Amino acid sequence: MQAILYVCHGSRIIKACQEAAAFIDRCKTNIDIPIQEISFIELAEPDIAKGIDTCVNKGATSIAVIPVLLLAAGHVKHDIPEEVAKAKQRYPHIDIVIGDPFGVHEKMVQILIERIAEQSVPFADDATVLLVGRGSSDPDIKRDLQKIAYLLQEKMRLSRVEICFLAAAHPSLEEGLHRALHSEYKKIFVVPYLLFTGVLMEKLKKKLKNLSTSDKQFILCNYLGYHPLLQEVLYERVNKLVSQQYKNGLTHKCLPSRTFHNI
Repeated sequence: MQAILYVCHGSRIIKACQEAAAFIDRCKTNIDIPIQEISFIELAEPDIAKGIDTCVNKGATSIAVIPVLLLAAGHVKHDIPEEVAKAKQRYPHIDIVIGDPFGVHEKMVQILIERIAEQSVPFADDATVLLVGRGSSDPDIKRDLQKIAYLLQEKMRLSRVEICFLAAAHPSLEEGLHRALHSEYKKIFVVPYLLFTGVLMEKLKKKLKNLSTSDKQFILCNYLGYHPLLQEVLYERVNKLVSQQYKNGLTHKCLPSRTFHNI
């Protein structure tokens, strides 16, 4: 029997975990898979090990592990595979495969455009965008966020979109804000490339609180959140992984084309 284990980040902020759980519940209703469970990498329960145990206890013979994460860094490359490897030792007869995070995707860029457009301040020629990522020591994070910035730049026909990071990568938030403050632009739309509310979002709010001047305005946009377009990207990730398992003859007989209802 096929199962899906959604792996979310986790947070000390209860609201962040509630947002993740509500998003997964919305997605589950359109996915025709008998067993669907949620787990968290850290700071929340159930963890990945318990999530896999639950799937197996419900009768799973094949588990598709879906990272509900923005980009591929340490969690996707190390933490999740390590937990899956331990689970395979406990359940050698169960096929467990790991899918891709949301990654670089045009629908993610469309969400950013909507977050900018929903602000009360109109975007004009005197405005620019500062895209703020979570940050990681993994160089792929900077590469991927830069790709997203290029796509946003092309879609909005901007001369440039700057990026910076809240932690563990350069340019830092402070460096990004310093550049923006000394740029020729009068309006800087600061767009958090964050999936949920939390400590980092609060840090960003504090940094911007007193930064605007008489001739320079910093506009903080909403974080990505669990936008309907995000559901569509998740469906793609699920369909790709389950289809691979089906083609390899490892899943129950459920055609990939029937996996989803009215997406």
